[in-house]
Amino acid sequence: QVQLVESGGGLVQAGGSLRLSCAASGRTFSDAFMGWFRQAPGKDREFVGTISWSGGNTYYADSVKGRFTISRDNAKNTVYLQMNSLKPEDTAVYYCAADGSPLRVGRPPVYQDEYDYWGQGTQVTVSS
Repeated sequence: QVQLVESGGGLVQAGGSLRLSCAASGRTFSDAFMGWFRQAPGKDREFVGTISWSGGNTYYADSVKGRFTISRDNAKNTVYLQMNSLKPEDTAVYYCAADGSPLRVGRPPVYQDEYDYWGQGTQVTVSS
């Protein structure tokens, strides 16, 4: 059974930092893009960023570019989201997701339906 489990969420003041982790089990995702999405209250889930299967390429939404960094450790089957300079508008449930297409090339997956596996989400709250 494939599982993605996020951790590291919590409450932080504006300007602070958090590091989210997403541990995968049930299969290896070393050949897949791993992405992060978020859903704020009353809003649709949106793309945050994604990292290529090799870890060599990352892509971010404009709203987090320069503040968030995605990395991965394929030996641990884990992907990370380092969030710095957090703003109240970053408050959301953060989800990690795994691309179901191995060794994807070309355009990175930025749409939810391009990801086949999802975690349960972790809450991030940024106070002003």
